[in-house]
Amino acid sequence: MKKIVTYLVIILFTSFTSLTLAQVSENKVDEPTFLIRGEVREKASFEPIARVNIEVNGGAYTMTDVDGKFRIHVKKGDELVVRHKDFETVYHTITSDDRIIIEVEQAVSPYQKNLNKRKNNLVTYNAMIDSASYYLKKDAEKGIQFVTEALENSNSVKQNAEAYELLADIYKEWKQYDLATTNYRISLQNFETNEAKLKLGLAYRLNKNYQESLETFNAINKAELSNYQLVTLYEGFGDTYLNIKNYNAAIDNYKNGLNVAQKHLITPKVTDLNSKIAQAYNASGQVDKAQGFFSNSLNLASQENIKRSVEEKVVVAEFNNLNQNYTDEIELRKQALEDIEDIAKDSIIENESAITPQKQNYKIGNAYFLKKDYDSAITYFEKSIKEADSKEDLIVKKDGLRRLSDVYEDAGDYDKAKAAFEEYTQAVDELYIKKEQEISQIARFNRNIAEKQNRISSLESDRELSESKYQLTIERNKRQQLIIYSLIGGLVLLLVTAYFMFKYIKQQRLANNLLALKSLRSQMNPHFIFNALNSVNSFIASNDERTANKYLSDFSHLMRAVLENSEEDFIPLEKEIELLQLYTKLEHFRFKDKFDYSINVDEAINVHDYQIPPMLLQPYIENAVWHGLRYKTEKGHLSITISPKSNDEITITIADDGIGRERSKALKTEHQQKQNSKGMGNIKKRVAILNAMYKDKVDVFIDDFQDAEDAGTKVVVTLKKD
Repeated sequence: MKKIVTYLVIILFTSFTSLTLAQVSENKVDEPTFLIRGEVREKASFEPIARVNIEVNGGAYTMTDVDGKFRIHVKKGDELVVRHKDFETVYHTITSDDRIIIEVEQAVSPYQKNLNKRKNNLVTYNAMIDSASYYLKKDAEKGIQFVTEALENSNSVKQNAEAYELLADIYKEWKQYDLATTNYRISLQNFETNEAKLKLGLAYRLNKNYQESLETFNAINKAELSNYQLVTLYEGFGDTYLNIKNYNAAIDNYKNGLNVAQKHLITPKVTDLNSKIAQAYNASGQVDKAQGFFSNSLNLASQENIKRSVEEKVVVAEFNNLNQNYTDEIELRKQALEDIEDIAKDSIIENESAITPQKQNYKIGNAYFLKKDYDSAITYFEKSIKEADSKEDLIVKKDGLRRLSDVYEDAGDYDKAKAAFEEYTQAVDELYIKKEQEISQIARFNRNIAEKQNRISSLESDRELSESKYQLTIERNKRQQLIIYSLIGGLVLLLVTAYFMFKYIKQQRLANNLLALKSLRSQMNPHFIFNALNSVNSFIASNDERTANKYLSDFSHLMRAVLENSEEDFIPLEKEIELLQLYTKLEHFRFKDKFDYSINVDEAINVHDYQIPPMLLQPYIENAVWHGLRYKTEKGHLSITISPKSNDEITITIADDGIGRERSKALKTEHQQKQNSKGMGNIKKRVAILNAMYKDKVDVFIDDFQDAEDAGTKVVVTLKKD
C-alpha cells in the first residue's frame, strides 16, 4: 500500500513539473540576432583605427579591418567591448540595428599630445589671424572675436605679439585709440618690433597723448628702420608737432621724410609729405610757401590713382577757401566733382568721406555765396541737398538747407528763405533722432568691445599658465635636472614668502598711517564747524535772518565740499583753491570791518598738475583771521599767493599784517593756547605722515610777515608736482 502511494506522488510531481516547464517554454521567446556594421575612428582626426578587438559580452568576436570597419552578430541590449593597446577600453550598448561609429581618444604620451595640440593650434591660429585681418575694416566685433580665438591657440610670444598688434590695429581703425595704445604696448611686451613701435606712436597721437607719442618715436633706433619705416617715423614726428602747433619742428621733420622718400622713390609718401608741408606752412601763416608745396602735391597726386588726385584737390580747395581765393576753390571742386563721378561708377563712397558729391556741391555753393553770386550758389546748394537726400546724408542736407535759406534771405526772396528754413528745422529734427539712435548703438558697441577686451585681457595670464605647465611637463622628464629644480623651487618659495611678508608689513604700515590721517582729519572738522555755527548763531541772535540765511547757504556749500574730500589724502589743487575762496569769503563776511583779502594764482602755474592734502591751508587762514587780523585796531589785509618755485614745485604763501604770533599768544587764555597748540600739532602730524607716505611732497614754514608793531604772520607751504 505504501509503495502504491509513493508511486502516485512521484507520477503527480513529474506531471506537474513537465506542465510547468512547458508553460515556461511557451512564455519565453528568443531575441532574434542581426548583423550590425560599425567603424572605430580616432576622435580628433577622425582617422580609422585597424586591428581593434570587438567582442560581445559572452558571445561573438571580430576585429576591425584597415579601414577601421567591422561586422558582428548581436542582439538588442548586448554590450560591445572595444579594446586596443592605444586607447582605453570602450563599452557600447546595442539599441538598434543602425550603423554605429565609435570614436575613441588615442592614448599617447603627454609630450606627443602637446606636440599634436601645438600643431593643430598653429593651423587654427593662422586661420583666425587671416579672418581677423579680413574683418579689420568691415566688422570690429567679428575681428576682435577672431583675434580672441587666435590668442587661445597661440603657441609663442611672437604669435601673441602679432595677435595683439592686429587687435590694436582693429581698435585704431574703429577709433578706440585708448584700447589701441594698450594692446600695442602688450604686443611690444611680448615681442618688440619697429612696426609696432611706429603704430604705438601714431595711436598715442590719435589719442592726444602727444608727449607719449614723441617719447615713443624718440626711443626708436633709426638705424634699424627700413626706408619706408624711416619716412613713416619722420611723418609721425611731423604730425605730432603739428598737433601741438610747433610748426617749425613739424616742417623740419616732414622735409626730412620727404628727402628720404624722394631718394628711394617712395612715390605715395612724396605726395603726402608735400601736402603736409603745405598745410604746416599755411597753419604758420606762410601762405606763399604753402602755395608752392600744394602745387607740387597736386601735380604728384594727378600722376597717382584718380582717388588720390581727388583727395588732394579737395585739400587744396580748402586751402584756397581759408585764404578767400574762392575762384580757384570753385575750379578745383568742379574738377573733383567730375572725377568723383568716375570713382562712383566702380566703388561706393561712404557719407563720412570728404569727397562725396554732396559735400563738394555744398562747398561750391558756399564759395559762390561768399562771392555774392547768389544764382550760382542756389543752384549748387540745391544740387547738394538733392544729392544728400538721395544718399541719406542728413548732416549735409541740414547744412545745405540752412545755407540756402541764408542765400534767399540775402537775395531778398523771403518766402523761399522761410520755406528753406522750415525744411532745415525738419532736417534738424530728423538728424537729432538719428543721432540719438547712433549714440545708443555706439554705447552698445562700446559695451560689447569692453566685454571682449576683458576676455582678451584674461587670456594673457591663462596663456602664461598653460605655457608654464607645458614647460614643466617637458622638464620633468629630464631627471638629471631634478636637484636644480628643487633648489629653484625652494628659492622661489623663500622669495615669495619674503615678498608677502614685506607686502604685509607695508600694508599694515599704510593702514596705520591712513587711520592716523583719518583721526587727525576728524579732529579738525568739528573745530571748524563749531566756529562757523557760532557765527550763524550770532546772526540769528541779532535778528539778522537774511544775513544768517545767506551765510548758512554758503557755509552748507563749503561743508558739502569739505565732507566730499574728507576721505582723500590728496585732492587737485584746483579744488583746494575753490574751497579757500569760499572759506575766506565766509570769514570776510563775518569780519568785513577787520580785513580785506586777495587770492592770486600765477598764470604760469597749471593747477591741474598739483595735488594737495584737503583742508591743509584752512587752519592757517583761520589762525590769520581769528588770532591776528581780528585783534588789529586798523583794517588789515590777508594775502594768499600761489607762485612757481621751480619746474616741479610751487609755493603757497598765506600772509597777514595782523598783531603777530607773540602778541596773539599773550592775549590768549590758557584754554585757547591748548586748543591752538593742538590744532597746529595736528597739522604737523598730517604733514609728517603724508611726507612719509609720499616722499616729502609737502613742506611748511612759518615766520613773521614784517618788522613792525603789527608783525603779522607768513605761512609758506611748498608743494611738489606728482
